[in-house]
Amino acid sequence: MQFHIPVPAIRACGFSLREGSPEFDDVGAGLDEAEALDVDMVELPVYAWHLVVEGRILDNRLKDLVQALKGRRLGYSVHGALAINLMDLPERLARHEQVLAAHIDIAAAVGAQHLVVHAGFVRDPDDDLEVAYSRQRDALARAGDRASAKGVTLCVENIFRFINVRETATPAKLAGELAAIDHPAVKATLDVSHAYIRCTDARLDPIAEMAALAPHVAHFHLHDSFGRPNERRPGDLWFYDPAEAVAFGEGDLHLPIGWGGIDWDSVVQMVRPPAGAVAMLELNPRHWRELGDQVGVLRALAGRFQPAFAPAP
Repeated sequence: MQFHIPVPAIRACGFSLREGSPEFDDVGAGLDEAEALDVDMVELPVYAWHLVVEGRILDNRLKDLVQALKGRRLGYSVHGALAINLMDLPERLARHEQVLAAHIDIAAAVGAQHLVVHAGFVRDPDDDLEVAYSRQRDALARAGDRASAKGVTLCVENIFRFINVRETATPAKLAGELAAIDHPAVKATLDVSHAYIRCTDARLDPIAEMAALAPHVAHFHLHDSFGRPNERRPGDLWFYDPAEAVAFGEGDLHLPIGWGGIDWDSVVQMVRPPAGAVAMLELNPRHWRELGDQVGVLRALAGRFQPAFAPAP
């Protein structure tokens, strides 16, 4: 008799390493900390490390990184450059694609199954939004082909409108874009706090928006906030020090889970990803003293998610 062991909604938990040295010569300490806390994996902040010059990988540095990561029981994911913007103007798009290709290759070299890349955004006042979305779909399909060939899944992360940004996808809009691309190596990273902030800005229901994205989610970024946009735009609450933003509950705070105003009960009830997703705690380094306790909070929260039927990549 064979017994079916169900795959949980979230199969692995971990946290994003602090950026640290741009030469990543302190990454060993971060890995030691992760192993001591008994997490399954960590997310590597490749965007903050000197590994790429104008789209070209520095091979000797990549070899150093691969060596530094060897011999650990941890799994890895990679966070690509935040500046990658596949909705940028056509004259710059090739450079974005070059950097993305380099980060796909880096993810493959370190054995990371997931590469997180931010959803695109439009700043130019004259750019046509639907044409920009079309550029992003085409670029993601091309990048998906490269990623698939190297055993990597692109996980496109929902973001919010920041200063001088006209447009970026809401979670439901991102779901529609991913459905249109329909590529097995192009999935979603759901950042719950980002969803709250974007939906506050757009006057949308964040739970319904996230539920729409859920079928595409292979990767979660979990942290807390109060869902209030504040990117130092005219009309936003002014503050001097980031601690003041926390005091007022303003902006993308990356707080410990439970410190903010996110309705986690509704999130776990309504957001049902394909089985086998991963969840990463993205904690602001200002709150690093909470990391030890937060690992337990993260695991408990991850265990409450219920899966849809199809397994995540």
